[in-house]
Amino acid sequence: MRFVFAPPAQRAAGLLTLPWAEPLEDWQDDRLVEIRQRGISRHVVRFVSDGGVVYALKSISERLARREYRLLRALAEHGIPAVEVVGIAVDRGADADAILVTRFLSYATSYRAVFSSPRGVQPTDVLLDALVELLVRLHLTGFFWGDCSLSNTLFRYDAGMLEAYLVDAETSELHPSLSAGQRGYDLELATERVFGELLDLQAGDLLPHDVDPLMIADELRRRYQDLWCELTREEILRPDEQRYRIAERLRRLNDLGFDAEEIELVSTPEGNLLHIKTRVAESGQHSRRLFLRTGIDAGENQARRLLNDIASYRAYLEQKKGHPVSEVVAANGWLEEVYDPVIAAIPASLRGRLAPAEIFHEILEHRWYLSEAAGRDIGTTAAARSYFEKVLPQVPEPQIS
Repeated sequence: MRFVFAPPAQRAAGLLTLPWAEPLEDWQDDRLVEIRQRGISRHVVRFVSDGGVVYALKSISERLARREYRLLRALAEHGIPAVEVVGIAVDRGADADAILVTRFLSYATSYRAVFSSPRGVQPTDVLLDALVELLVRLHLTGFFWGDCSLSNTLFRYDAGMLEAYLVDAETSELHPSLSAGQRGYDLELATERVFGELLDLQAGDLLPHDVDPLMIADELRRRYQDLWCELTREEILRPDEQRYRIAERLRRLNDLGFDAEEIELVSTPEGNLLHIKTRVAESGQHSRRLFLRTGIDAGENQARRLLNDIASYRAYLEQKKGHPVSEVVAANGWLEEVYDPVIAAIPASLRGRLAPAEIFHEILEHRWYLSEAAGRDIGTTAAARSYFEKVLPQVPEPQIS
């Protein structure tokens, strides 16, 4: 048996003692764990917990395993949300498939779990938005998915929204760019698969009765086309308006999570034709800033919300002390007096249901609603106590058992 690791290799060294020579479906090992609400797979998939990290192991032909290994590494280099590939096990014996190893996405949830426990969101809306954004990001990178579906996607809550992560890339292809025909075909495959998955949910009585699977599938197509058009459309600008119109267009792109790689102005009789080559924005600027200030690992939307709370705390300190307070001092004070006490107060029986940063974000939202109802600011401590009693217990238990 040979194990091909993606660097750094030492993090998965403990996996080498697993029974690789045996068929994956026959494994007996204390490190095997079950994942509740797991997605549907046409391959044998098992989960292993080693060194505090959970890994997904998929039995697949060596040709497809090597292909998916290469594609998932390429997606990581492009900053596309996808599961992190760890390695592949090959040469496991006569007629034995290879095994692809990926790192299980922490705090991830499946589309079925979102519909089972919507937690105040409209499942079809947030799932469609997340899936469409992921597909557009892939297409801008030149990535043809070939099997886009809700089943091949995992979702993570990020400040009340959902971020979609690609899970399965065995039928995918990476090109310098995609033609309109390739994009259209990939989109058509996606709408067919999502339609079928929604029919399954409807048969299992998990789909709201007022939701039409065919209309939702068509809505996926429309939202994709709208987002693609916004990111790639050309427009005619008059000379006296082009500076602010270009700035306005760039702001819209940034708000959608994308950047301009190249801006081209072409003179025409009607005016200057603006063409912007769009690329996926370098992700994580708020996350990196929050981590540097506090050491908190958070999603981008979560980080933005927490940074706003730090800014509010800083303004409170400056008013209280009567002089300016640096961002570093404010962040340290906020961490010690606000964030850490709230996270430490999470009941032990409820820990792990959501990422700590997501819990804190939800407490801030809960505080706002309670304060509106009371006509006064009730404070973070009281909001946290109420949240732990009434809201967090309704969140599904962690998927690992």
